[in-house]
Amino acid sequence: MSNDDPGPAPVNWDRLAASYSRQAWLEQSSIGTLLDMLGPGLEDRLLDIGTGTGELLRELARRPFGPEHATGIDPSPAMLQQAPPLPAGWVLRKARGEALPFEGASFNLVTASWVLHVLEPETRERVISEVHRVLKPGGRFGSITIAPPQSHLARLLTAPVRAAADRWPSAFVGLNPFDPEPELLKAGFSTVSRSRNFRGYPALCLLATKPG
Repeated sequence: MSNDDPGPAPVNWDRLAASYSRQAWLEQSSIGTLLDMLGPGLEDRLLDIGTGTGELLRELARRPFGPEHATGIDPSPAMLQQAPPLPAGWVLRKARGEALPFEGASFNLVTASWVLHVLEPETRERVISEVHRVLKPGGRFGSITIAPPQSHLARLLTAPVRAAADRWPSAFVGLNPFDPEPELLKAGFSTVSRSRNFRGYPALCLLATKPG
């Protein structure tokens, strides 16, 4: 790459907002898996980072014992405009995960579904640090990313997709596999459990805890 090459174009989430829901069905099963792992209850305060069109909040609202207070943040106003009406006490805010506009220890549940693997490493490090900051001691963080291939054959079969994600992130970055566990451990989390879900996008659902 020459010094004059600006590199791959960033993802324009505002442009994708109107059509994003067309592929949301590929995320739904793994979102359900993550919510089962988290087990949110009435007294919880939940923050959903990169909420986009509110798919995780939409699924959470269908459950009979969801939290009274939930907040979804996203840097894209167009994405937030596509979100469904939310229960009373739930709010959406325009904000970035690497600069959360909340006091420390404000939430006991934080989620980032289909988010961490689309971020640049430096941005992801700041997001994870911010998650750790706003979680209460003993609070839990749940993430969903594209599951890395485990076998040699799977790595061979997915190599073209991974190459496309690296070369054209504006179109394929959402398919780049990533396991956030090492970075979460480095930030001070302890990993509680992991689950893979292949009903839809190949998903790695991970639950980590901020030590109390």
